[in-house]
Amino acid sequence: MKALKISHILIALVIVLSLLVSGGCSVLDSNGTIAPDGTNPIDSNGTPPVVENETPEALSIADVVALVKPSVVAINTEYVSYDIFNRPYAQQGAGSGWIIDEDGIIVTNNHVVEGADSVTVTLADGKTFPAITISTDWLSDLAVIKVDAYDLPAAQVGDSDDLRVGDWVVAIGNSLGMGISATKGIVSAKGISLTVEEEKTLYDLLQTDAAINPGNSGGPLVNIAGEVIGITSIKVAQVGVEGMGYAISIDTAEPLIEQLIEKGYVIRPFLGVQDLLTVDATVASFYGLDVDYGALIRGIVAGGPAEAAGLQAGDVITKFGDQEIADVNQLLRALYATDVGVTVDITFWRGEIQSITQVTLAESTFS
Repeated sequence: MKALKISHILIALVIVLSLLVSGGCSVLDSNGTIAPDGTNPIDSNGTPPVVENETPEALSIADVVALVKPSVVAINTEYVSYDIFNRPYAQQGAGSGWIIDEDGIIVTNNHVVEGADSVTVTLADGKTFPAITISTDWLSDLAVIKVDAYDLPAAQVGDSDDLRVGDWVVAIGNSLGMGISATKGIVSAKGISLTVEEEKTLYDLLQTDAAINPGNSGGPLVNIAGEVIGITSIKVAQVGVEGMGYAISIDTAEPLIEQLIEKGYVIRPFLGVQDLLTVDATVASFYGLDVDYGALIRGIVAGGPAEAAGLQAGDVITKFGDQEIADVNQLLRALYATDVGVTVDITFWRGEIQSITQVTLAESTFS
């Protein structure tokens, strides 16, 4: 019986040794984890090697706030109003912004500074500067402020197209005018379009359930790597509605911000269409369309390029130049990436017929 046990032990040892030689068994590292290649992960100095990842590891929420907060500013505004006796009195407002360039250039919302008689910017370290220049774009609700300050901590800009629904985000801003604070949430939807005023629709918005309060407008929405991927703009405040805040995606905002910095205003190529609607199966069924994707034109500007090219309300644009158009956001991005005066082939559906027309883009400016 003893001889049998010894033989069993010898057989087991042979199997283990054969696995080790063939690489079928992995070696434990100093932390007790398995090195999948079967090699010892400890170098000659007793230090585990650094594993290079293709993407940086996500930061903790606290790390994100610590990284971004120095780049976030409080914006205070003052307006002169008049009472019923025509006596002037001052009203104050509060908003947020973030430093995009170390030489005192700050991004915020147009509605934060619109109509203000004076605008001051307070940095995270408590220093306060008056706005020297303010460049605004009403249509996109964006504004750029220049202050007389240098070597400021500029925020890192990310890519909003890389976001997925469910990704963590952090909203940082001057909530309720009480100083810079942070809230967290997830991206709950992308590519949202909202009409906020008559003849003013914001496109390509990010929806988040991060708490957004008065004073947050203009502040950054950042990803878990601490990169700005949106500019907080709107909170839906209705009875029974919670957790629906919106930010302008940075991919849509960045080229407009660059124009505000360089020119002081935004020049847009003008197509001459109004009230666009993304076409999907539901929209196609409701309007009786023969195509279930693209951008539905619901209005044409009289005398504009679209009218001159023969486009009509009810047409569905499915291709702009060489770019396939699946929704309104894609159409606008393609449009704004094209220079004024360029002639573009536009593919559209009218009923059951697909056609191509040529549109020469005009110039349109908003301030």
